Amino acid sequence: MSHSTQSIATPVPSATVILARQKDNHLQVYLLKRNSKSGFMAGKYVFPGGIVDPGDTDIDTWKNHLDLDAAQVGFRLGKTLPYEEILPYCVAAIRETFEESGVLFTKQFMQNTPIPEPLRLLRTSGEISPNWLAQHVAAGDDALAVSRLFCWAHWITPRRMKRRYDTRFFVAEMPAGQTCSPDKRETIHGIWVSPENGLAANLDQTIPLSPPTLVNLHKLLKFKTVDALKAEAARRPWGAPIMPRLIPLSGEAVILEPWDPMYSQEKVEIDTKSLPGKVLKAGEPFSRIWVHKDQCRPVSVTTLST
Repeated sequence: MSHSTQSIATPVPSATVILARQKDNHLQVYLLKRNSKSGFMAGKYVFPGGIVDPGDTDIDTWKNHLDLDAAQVGFRLGKTLPYEEILPYCVAAIRETFEESGVLFTKQFMQNTPIPEPLRLLRTSGEISPNWLAQHVAAGDDALAVSRLFCWAHWITPRRMKRRYDTRFFVAEMPAGQTCSPDKRETIHGIWVSPENGLAANLDQTIPLSPPTLVNLHKLLKFKTVDALKAEAARRPWGAPIMPRLIPLSGEAVILEPWDPMYSQEKVEIDTKSLPGKVLKAGEPFSRIWVHKDQCRPVSVTTLST
């Protein structure tokens, strides 16, 4: 994980979707492995998502192609944010989810209708237009299925990171009749996994997780069904942004989450020799992550001292 002590980068608006499904009485989510050549979270498993493009902010284009009216979008997804501020995140969430995982949240494809082959092939061709989604909804009189999105969390990348993102995490149930697959460019592998198995696989590095993915999988442990997850998400406000604190070390780092008891201390010293023995088992509560040899593992609070 790259970090810098230079000037603080401005976070770029982005959106992420936690795709969830019910499988054999278990909740599963879809994770994608980022290309090893990626400039951010290379080789890590993440939820589908990406930055808010300029076209996503064109309110006049999108306002007539939504399955909810402006008031409903503001109430359900904006919470305390105005409609004009949250809508670009919703558009980016839907656009990026298709580009990265092949799942398209538009009204036309919410009724067990397969996505046409030309559109599927265009997605993986590397030649997809930045405005493809606007062109699609306009040409086919389709509408973005923003009603399928639920707000989940607001994350901002740590200040010391070279690349920073201001990300809205959404929850959405996997639509019937569609399938997930990586685009083989930005993402090279995809997997459906339960939060429990994903956390366990992170420890043995069969599914190396990014720090936000690690934290959010842990938060998903309490949900046994997609319906329970959606019910909780429907009640959630965006709340204060979660901005972890990066403590750089020699060739490694420790990330403190905002609920860590030492998060607000001006100086935090780390006993690096004790870290290997402080790694927590999958599912145990944690407030910090040890980044070592490109592996992100939760560690106990007693690893830090002042």
